[in-house]
This record gives sequence, structure tokens and C-alpha cells, in this order.
Amino acid sequence: MRKVLALLVATVFAVPLYVAVVNVFKDGPQISKSPASLPIPPTLDNIRSALGRSDRLFWVSLTNSLIVTSLSIAVLTVLSAMLGHYLARTRGRWTRALTLLLLSGLMIPPQVILMPVTQVLRAVGLMTTVPGLVLFNVGYYVPFGVFVFTGFVRAIPVELEESAALDGAGRGQTFWRIVFPLMRPATASVLIFLGVWIWNDFIDPLVILGPSQGTTVTTGIYRSIGQYQVDFGAMFAMMFLATLPVLIFFLLLQRHFVKGLTGGATKG
Repeated sequence: MRKVLALLVATVFAVPLYVAVVNVFKDGPQISKSPASLPIPPTLDNIRSALGRSDRLFWVSLTNSLIVTSLSIAVLTVLSAMLGHYLARTRGRWTRALTLLLLSGLMIPPQVILMPVTQVLRAVGLMTTVPGLVLFNVGYYVPFGVFVFTGFVRAIPVELEESAALDGAGRGQTFWRIVFPLMRPATASVLIFLGVWIWNDFIDPLVILGPSQGTTVTTGIYRSIGQYQVDFGAMFAMMFLATLPVLIFFLLLQRHFVKGLTGGATKG
């Protein structure tokens, strides 16, 4: 019974993916006539059309998404790792209060704080800019990174850091040379989670970058839809191409994924 239920759930989740993939390789009339049928014969015209648009919408969107995602996860990883290590190794009311404050940030949807954030970004001149979007991502997602790193650091023996201190290493040297390399599974988990979330984000880039100042892969797909006409083939092709970078990124780091999530559960 459990296997049948699992198969049914997997089928429900696989249907949208199947429809999106098969329609990449069909022409417009085939998509409108039978969107769930197999692409016979398959064609690459939709991919060529998406890549060869005169306005270079896909390439501009891809470049912006790569810049925003790579900068955001790089800054988030460094800040979260350092703050997570500090909170895990420091005792006191101040650190407990800071931990609770950060964890409360996980419960707030980004849409709730989006309008106040836009006012702050406009006041400092970062509205409709890529740095403004990166700054928003760092501020909103840092509680998740700290949550993962704090749990993982507690599983690392503190004797390693004490031995490094006896050998004359400072706190910074101990963190970067001893602790941070041991946090590779947690780093992979944070990179995968935050990379996928930021790459697939739609509302925040649409509002912060503005309707005409820039676009990411998700807002680019939205802007490829005309007011009176939709090229479904090109739209499915852009969806397919936009998925490839983040899929490759996940496959490169997935072997550390589960280990990083469960690493902090072995020791309180």
C-alpha cells in the first residue's frame, strides 16, 4: 500500500515536468492540439528560437541570474558559516537571543517584508539594481544558512580548535584552516538550497529590479509572453534552458547534500 501511494504521489509531481519537457521538442500546432503527447518527430526549432531572439532576452536573463545567484550564495555562505560558528561556540544570553532572533526570520515570508525593503533600497539608491537584489537575498536567507551551519559546527569536536589554539593559531586561522574545510557537507547543502531558491525566485526580482530595469530567468519567461499572443514552444524552450544550469549545479554537489543536512543531528 505504501509503495502504491508513493507511486501515485510521484506520478502527480512528475506530470508537470513531463508536459514541460515533451513540449520543448514539438511545434506550436502540436502543442495546442495535444500538449501531453510525445514529440513525434522531435524538433529543436523552439530552442533555436529562444536562443536566437533579436532582443537576446534569454541571454540577458541568464547573465543576470548567474550574477545575482553566484554573488548571493557566496556572501551568504561566508557570513552564515562565520556567524554559525560564533553562535555554536559562544555561550551566553546574548548569543541565545541572537539565535532566536535569526530563527524567527525563517518564519516570515519574503512577500511580507518586500514593500518595506523596497523603501529602504530606494532611500539608499539601490532600488532597481543588481546589488540591491543581492543585498535583499543576503538579508532574507542568512537565518537559514546560520541554522544549518550552527547545527553542523556542534558536531565538530571542539578539541580540534583547542589543539590549534595551543599551537598558536588565532581564532580566524582556526576557523578558516581547521573548521571551515570540515564544514564542506553543510556548505554544499547551503549552496544547493539557497542557489535553487534564489535562481527560481520570481516576485522579488520582478519588484526589486523593476519592470524595465533588468530581468532574471524567471521574469524573462514571464516577459516572453505577449499581451495578445503566446509562443508556447519558445516559452517551454526558455523554461527548459533556464532549468539546466541549476540542475547541473545540483548534480555536482548532491553527494554532500544529505550528509550536510544530517550532520548537525548527531551531536547536540
